[in-house]
Amino acid sequence: MKTKKVEVQPITSETPVYSIGVASRILGVHPRTLRIYEDEGLIKPARRGNRRYFSQNDITWIGCIRTMIHDEGISIPGIKKLLRYAPCWEITTCPKEVCESCTARIDIAVPRSLRLAGDAEAEKRAKQQDIAMRRNGELKNGVINGKKGSSSS
Repeated sequence: MKTKKVEVQPITSETPVYSIGVASRILGVHPRTLRIYEDEGLIKPARRGNRRYFSQNDITWIGCIRTMIHDEGISIPGIKKLLRYAPCWEITTCPKEVCESCTARIDIAVPRSLRLAGDAEAEKRAKQQDIAMRRNGELKNGVINGKKGSSSS
């Protein structure tokens, strides 16, 4: 009798393992709330067939969303707009040590650096340039080197 070899994968913070019911219990919200966040584009759970699965990073990010909504008073459209212009670590009130070790960071912001419109590779390079500038402290609150936008010559 042959036994089937099963490859065991380690569970990381990015591994989607929680069903919507379990995730909603962990977060103390109704499953419909998670569906609304998904419909609004704030979260993107993994899908297997018709079922949604959430990772620990998803749970952490949803916790941040809940904090922004209930503690900071920011609406869902407000969060969506903020995320277009800044990554999550610039709009949440997470302490620096939490932010630096967070594996659930979200950066869907449109790059602020100049780039050729419609060129996916140029957008990727601009995004990397923005991240490097944030690390160096050159990019804060939509301002690059004291000027709004970027001036590449």
